[in-house]
Amino acid sequence: MDLRVAAYAVVFDEERGILLAHWHEGRRAAWTLPGGGLEDGEDPADAVRREVREETGFRVEIDELLGIHSRVIPVRQRITPDADAPLHTLRIVYRAHVTGGRLRNEVGGSTDEADWFALGELPAVQHVQLVDIGIEMAGL
Repeated sequence: MDLRVAAYAVVFDEERGILLAHWHEGRRAAWTLPGGGLEDGEDPADAVRREVREETGFRVEIDELLGIHSRVIPVRQRITPDADAPLHTLRIVYRAHVTGGRLRNEVGGSTDEADWFALGELPAVQHVQLVDIGIEMAGL
């Protein structure tokens, strides 16, 4: 079984809504929480700050750890075409707030756009389950 540990941020602002990044891989694309995989030896809090900056242009400060979501993806459902084992994903979810920077889109990464969404808009927006999980963890 393969293992992927990643850190994500729920960044919510009363005026702007929730900050999301548009993820794309192959033919699949959807809005997700900003964040991503930890580099070797990287602290999860450092990873989430780095990933939010890369994907959205914003610097954030972490407010609290909201929780850890664990999911096993069967090999037949994996995106990677040559995968030969299930993938266990551990997703560390933080609440964070913007401290600087400006909204911009990532170039050359796994996301190609970043934007704010009102929570009421989300049912009509193609998004991954992690967005709903983060919103629930944050009590939004």
